Amino acid sequence: MHTLLLDSGDVDEHAALEDVIDAVEGAFAAFERGDTQMPAKSYIDLPQYNGDFRSMPAYLDTGEWDAAGIKWVNVHPDNPTDHDLPTVLGTMIYSDPETAFPLAILDGTTLTMKRTGAAAAVATDYLAVEDATSLGIVGAGVQSYTQLQAISEIRPIEEVVVSDVDDERVERFVETFEDEFDVRAGSISEAGHCDILTTVTPVEDPIVGLEDVGDHTHINAIGADAEGKHELHDELLQAARIVIDDHEQCAHSGEINVPYHEGVLTDDDIHAEIGEVVIGEKEGRTEDTGVTVFDSTGLAIQDVAAARVVYERASDASDGHPFDLVGADTDTDSR
Repeated sequence: MHTLLLDSGDVDEHAALEDVIDAVEGAFAAFERGDTQMPAKSYIDLPQYNGDFRSMPAYLDTGEWDAAGIKWVNVHPDNPTDHDLPTVLGTMIYSDPETAFPLAILDGTTLTMKRTGAAAAVATDYLAVEDATSLGIVGAGVQSYTQLQAISEIRPIEEVVVSDVDDERVERFVETFEDEFDVRAGSISEAGHCDILTTVTPVEDPIVGLEDVGDHTHINAIGADAEGKHELHDELLQAARIVIDDHEQCAHSGEINVPYHEGVLTDDDIHAEIGEVVIGEKEGRTEDTGVTVFDSTGLAIQDVAAARVVYERASDASDGHPFDLVGADTDTDSR
């Protein structure tokens, strides 16, 4: 039995967004039912290198399938300038829950982009207006591409407005999608007045206010992934129906982390976790719902669910690079 090595190209090819969205939705439901194990994300801080490591293990059982794995990921901001490497590098180990055999080692960076887009798509499906056809994006980095691709899987997006302080990034984004969508550059307010808004920036000073969005805009707040990050003004959060992916993570490092710790927001201001909405315990959008916000920090169960999709599809296509990691004659007790 061999372990399958899947590089970024393999992951990109086989992380079919329709399937990843379904898998992530199933993961959210399993999480809410209590059919997952997901220890808190652990950190190794490396100030001498201006970076850190993060480990994200998880197991989930959807009732139809179960899966296990761990993502090892970093954030090293100096990498691009000092080492010609990406700021974030991720590696995913996908294992058989029954035997613990390492079925695959995958590029975790591309996998993260896919599952993050899929999570926003799941939330959009439950929280955006049914006839949404316009999408605004604030922040034209790499994640913005997957956000558009994933969200357009579940809503018939026609118009796209993208806003970023970097004109070159906006230009590249527009050029990439100009044959598929009516896509143009615009202000934050123009992006925010679309039916759906996704924010994917690293800011700590909020840039999207209540006046910048429409009366029924759904917002996917993706950018906040560490303490102190904060894209949406407090009055916008206070006015919105807030749905989060996980209380502990969002309170620690999600979009709500700053106002939550300052007492501006409390648990009473949080409508639901997305899993509660998926399984029907809490309402998503109703006729009288105004602005909605999905606070997405990214859960390890999403990585495992997405990894399963990639592994199964790559295996069926005989793609990837199989190799003997464990060794056929390995002793069963390696202690």
